[in-house]
Amino acid sequence: MKEIALHVLDLLQNSVEAGASRVSIDITEDAAMDRLVVEVRDDGRGMQPCVRDRVFDPFVTTRRTRRVGLGLPLLAAAARQAGGEVKVESSPGRGTTVTASFGLTHLDRAPLGDMAATLIAVLAANPQLKLNYRYRRDGGETSFDTEAIERRMGSVPWGEPRVALWARDAIRFGLAEPPEPIPGPARDKGR
Repeated sequence: MKEIALHVLDLLQNSVEAGASRVSIDITEDAAMDRLVVEVRDDGRGMQPCVRDRVFDPFVTTRRTRRVGLGLPLLAAAARQAGGEVKVESSPGRGTTVTASFGLTHLDRAPLGDMAATLIAVLAANPQLKLNYRYRRDGGETSFDTEAIERRMGSVPWGEPRVALWARDAIRFGLAEPPEPIPGPARDKGR
């Protein structure tokens, strides 16, 4: 895959297919340690130990639609190629955590890519998903939490274009709070 964001998209799809209602994504760029760490945690079904121990085998998958699962093996190859590694923690009923590390300045590290577009696409397709995204870089932090936004605003139509544009900018630029109100078709009637 050409960008790390596409690996994150694959992990998010796995989380949704595993029945997750909440997913947290933490990305940390640490120049002093020369590390980029991407962690995706979900509250899905989790994996049996016999499956978890073989997740890097491309011929092991829990999907019924195809017999191969290339997402984690490709992520692991990308991480190793950039001087990093991938760890998977999972147990039945407790969800799954995937942590991938990369050499931040390694020549073979793929670019992070468009995380905002990735997250908005997942939210538009899965509006019930509670998503918490944090991006940390050398002491600064940007976060985006759908639960906090929905507590303040009520139901949010993530797939509506103006809402998606607002959310994209909130993820990219770290807007602390949504505007009053988030623009959306239901809120614009009668104006």
